[in-house]
Amino acid sequence: MLWLFWIILIPLIVLTATMLFNSLFGPFLKRRHDLKFHPRVSVLIPARNEEKNIATCLDHLLAQDYDSFEIIVLDDHSQDRTPAIVNDYARNHAHVILINGQTLPPGWTGKNWACHQLAQVAVGDIIIFTDADTQHGPAAISNSLGWMQKYQLDMLSAFPQQITKTFSEKLIVPVIDFFVYGLLPLWTTYFFKSAAFAAANGQWIVFKKTVYEEIGGHQSVKNEIVEDVELNRLARRQGFKTLTLAGTKTVFCRMYHSAGEIWHGFTKNFYGLTGHRSHVFLLIELLLLGCCVLPYVLWPFYPQSALLSIILLLNIFIRAVLAVRFKHPLLISVVLHPFAILYAAIIGINSFYQFHWGHFQWKDRTIQFH
Repeated sequence: MLWLFWIILIPLIVLTATMLFNSLFGPFLKRRHDLKFHPRVSVLIPARNEEKNIATCLDHLLAQDYDSFEIIVLDDHSQDRTPAIVNDYARNHAHVILINGQTLPPGWTGKNWACHQLAQVAVGDIIIFTDADTQHGPAAISNSLGWMQKYQLDMLSAFPQQITKTFSEKLIVPVIDFFVYGLLPLWTTYFFKSAAFAAANGQWIVFKKTVYEEIGGHQSVKNEIVEDVELNRLARRQGFKTLTLAGTKTVFCRMYHSAGEIWHGFTKNFYGLTGHRSHVFLLIELLLLGCCVLPYVLWPFYPQSALLSIILLLNIFIRAVLAVRFKHPLLISVVLHPFAILYAAIIGINSFYQFHWGHFQWKDRTIQFH
């Protein structure tokens, strides 16, 4: 059994090193860089039945410490008070503009079509895509521009700090950060040009508008489910400079509100994060189950094993550091870590299945994968 423990320990050490590197030295959007110039910015928000979120999102954006920007909200055929709420803001704030979405054409996903329409009317030199359920610190725009200018970026994205309230959210949603900050050294998204290092989050994506248009915009990814990563891949393949940061303390999002939403939302995205490559998906599944679940199963049978004890301590250490650095619920993250990873792996299998043999229902629309 000693050989198995070593097989588990080696990748776990790599996970630990990656997590520490991101936690200590990773690019964080909250770090400020001086602005050399102040371009016009268009903040673009697709919104469908977002009456519970849109006012908070707009309040935070209107409180930015940057002046030269517009906020364009596209109402995507909402059946609630979303357009009425945005209209109220538009009447009272010159920054806010509401447009009505056109009928979804064949071959497009709803969000990609909405983002495409938004980009068509944006007048900014810089365009920022964000979601209606996001919240933003006052320096979200100015800090993004500072990073863009300091590193001469063509595209920037940030992973938001996740807001969790229910037990299921606290258990599963932080696993996103475990994947991101444990598997991907964020600086590789800047220093390594290969599309293999593509990473992005659609809740905060910043483009030079000319670059967005040159890569084909959302029209080039019109039927992609994980369109944010695909846009990043396109930009990287065409030689543009990109960087993906941690948005902790700057951009916030409560992605889901229930166990059902988590199941369906993660099913929609998990397999797509691997670029729909079966071998990559299988490797990640085996890595997570082998490093983070199997050791807990083996512990009752080998309680005296020093190597297994080290493996378990590394698991605890990783989740504890991530919880402190990226604002996760500490006790649930550490104590229930193997259950969270197991459940995430099961969702991953369902995502794989749905992509190859099914379709997906999301926000009252059916998404066909093929």
